[in-house]
Amino acid sequence: MTRKFARVGAALAASLLVLAGCNASDNKSASAPAAKNWTEFRDNFLKGYFPLNPNFAVYQGKHEFDGQLPDWSPEGLEKQAAFLEKTIADAKAFDGEMTNAEKFERDYLIKVAEGQLFFLRDTDFAAKNPAFYTGALDPNVYIARPYADATTRMKAFIAYAEKVPAAAAQIKANLKLPLPATFVKYGTAGFGGFADYYKGDAKAAFAEVKDEALQKQFDEAVAKAGAAMTDLANYVGSKPGTADGYALGADRFAKMILTNEGVDTSLAELEAVGQADLKRNQDALKAACATYAAGKTIAECMAKMNADKPADGPVAEARRQLPVLRAFLVEKDLVTIPGTEQALVEESPPYNRQNSAYIDIPGPYEKGLPSVYYISPPDPAWDQATRDGFVPGRKDLMFTSVHEVWPGHFLNFLHSNRSESIFGKLFVGYAFAEGWAHYTEEMMWDAGLGAGDPETHIGQLSNALLRDCRYLSAIGLHTKGMTVAESEKLFREQCYQDAGNAQQQAARGTYDPAYLNYTMGKLMIRKLRDDWTKGDKTKWKAFHDQFLSYGGPPIPMVRAAMMKEDAPKAVF
Repeated sequence: MTRKFARVGAALAASLLVLAGCNASDNKSASAPAAKNWTEFRDNFLKGYFPLNPNFAVYQGKHEFDGQLPDWSPEGLEKQAAFLEKTIADAKAFDGEMTNAEKFERDYLIKVAEGQLFFLRDTDFAAKNPAFYTGALDPNVYIARPYADATTRMKAFIAYAEKVPAAAAQIKANLKLPLPATFVKYGTAGFGGFADYYKGDAKAAFAEVKDEALQKQFDEAVAKAGAAMTDLANYVGSKPGTADGYALGADRFAKMILTNEGVDTSLAELEAVGQADLKRNQDALKAACATYAAGKTIAECMAKMNADKPADGPVAEARRQLPVLRAFLVEKDLVTIPGTEQALVEESPPYNRQNSAYIDIPGPYEKGLPSVYYISPPDPAWDQATRDGFVPGRKDLMFTSVHEVWPGHFLNFLHSNRSESIFGKLFVGYAFAEGWAHYTEEMMWDAGLGAGDPETHIGQLSNALLRDCRYLSAIGLHTKGMTVAESEKLFREQCYQDAGNAQQQAARGTYDPAYLNYTMGKLMIRKLRDDWTKGDKTKWKAFHDQFLSYGGPPIPMVRAAMMKEDAPKAVF
């Protein structure tokens, strides 16, 4: 999922989109006098934060920042890190009078800043990981989000495109070749995809604008921006990728989940938790397959489920699924649905197909705009069998639709956009958002979606197993010397994923080390639900509503608040 972002994201969007720096002279709060109260402190932080992260601001609906890109020079990145360090120190030192809600918001802010600072100070992602940059470069907001008339958005896109060559030069100077092979593929596809997108979808999006001078300005800006992105893609691919070089290492991996998610569980215990969930889901799959595909192997059972494909494609099928899922939520009274917003379903653009599906949700400063649930077609470079296997079966897709829309990400953000805290609106963390979305898949099955149909259960379990292998691959790739080939084998043989998905997911684990957050977040939410409701399913709706009311801080913070614990206990 994506929300351009200190909100979640596919890949590193959740943590990296907001990291790039800008000139410190733009930061009005850096030398401001001490705040008299928490509201002033919070507001001063945001006044300094948005100019430093203009791409983030735009995606939240702050269109006074339209067309701006971050400063990715070493000086800019250093100034961003300094801003975060000062924020953390000042927030910890703040001694004004505060309500309990304000104290929670202060701790929330500290965790957001610490998580973002980790990627600047503790990793070399700016020097080797293209995912550090691709989210912030994404111009989809100007193309697909009708926040203003086409002429206004076209002018904003032109301003953006005119800044792309300088940004590309900074990225090229930062990236130190050779890169890991998976980073090379991601970077060449991502940067090269932008060049195609500028001339294709972006051009088509503004065809209705009849101002010839503006169209000429657009063509000139796009020609230079596209050339810069093509040059950057060629640079990334100019040296053969290395087989290794992607691992964070055990210490940095542990620090990543502590600073970003507030989880201080040992890596050995984390791995054991993941292995246990993998076995639980494998056992459930065996039982479902014994009914659905008696006498067949698990792989044959999964192939049977995936062979039940929508005749008119996954986009059309997902459009049919969404009203059914919403009606089920209402019928079972599982969670409050605030507002009347709906999500559209579209094919994902060429530059952003590293995930099979994701959703783009307007930020809290936008009003009345649709969200878009994107579904990716197969990679045309794959052979026909791999392409065919990548298209999900109907029941597999059903739980992707649960995850992305009802009651996953889309519902999460309907609640977060109504949070009492501005941080709850703006900063929905990776484990919170992806954990919630993944948790809802199993919750919907447990609540009766599919009425016990084994094919439906296999669709749910396919998604659960995919996330189990992400969890174990993240730990393996970054702390245990696992190779990409070994991760791919894990996805195929232990989680029964098709070849194309296994390739894609193993590669993603190298540049998105935090993609264990799907299963990690799910398990923390499920544990919290069971402890809070004491096993009473009639309390699920109350639990879901209260959990979502926090916006999206680290889940251990939510646990401490809901369970009235001084410090979170037994998060798994």
